[in-house]
Amino acid sequence: MRVLGIDPGLTRCGVGVVDGSVGRPLTMVDVGVVRTSSGLPIAERLVTIEKGLDAWIEEHRPDAVAVERVFARSDSSTIMGTAQASGIALVVAARRGLPIAMHTPSEVKAAVSGNGRADKAQVGAMVVRILRLTELPKPADAADALALAITHLWRGSASNRLEAAVARAKTQQSQQTPVRTR
Repeated sequence: MRVLGIDPGLTRCGVGVVDGSVGRPLTMVDVGVVRTSSGLPIAERLVTIEKGLDAWIEEHRPDAVAVERVFARSDSSTIMGTAQASGIALVVAARRGLPIAMHTPSEVKAAVSGNGRADKAQVGAMVVRILRLTELPKPADAADALALAITHLWRGSASNRLEAAVARAKTQQSQQTPVRTR
């Protein structure tokens, strides 16, 4: 399975593509950022992000997209820009009919490092180790995008298997004819 991880941001939107499956080594395919200039109007910046993400999807053809879920911070201007970039990421993926998952920062930290309160250095070190890289991709937004893709491959795959098992059980249950007694 190929997952495009997106760490939304208005100035730097991290993107990372990872191939793999649960129980097998994961491989980084590509990593980078979609950048916008703070001097441009917001609408133009969002169009730049949309075009950039669309190009990543076109080039790498992911099976799924994992986006960081926006959470409240103290700086409302940062939250707004992140939320706007996140919305663009969701639209770009949905327009192509790709499955989309949203993961919170603590989910990503827990999945990658085993600790939901891990710092950026710990998560970065684990991204390097998991993907067998020689160094951590820079900037941090790019490394965060890889961590999102890893999280989805590990957690999303488990969730998908669980949902499939529940659906099979319901189908089997509905196909069984109940025996009536009087």
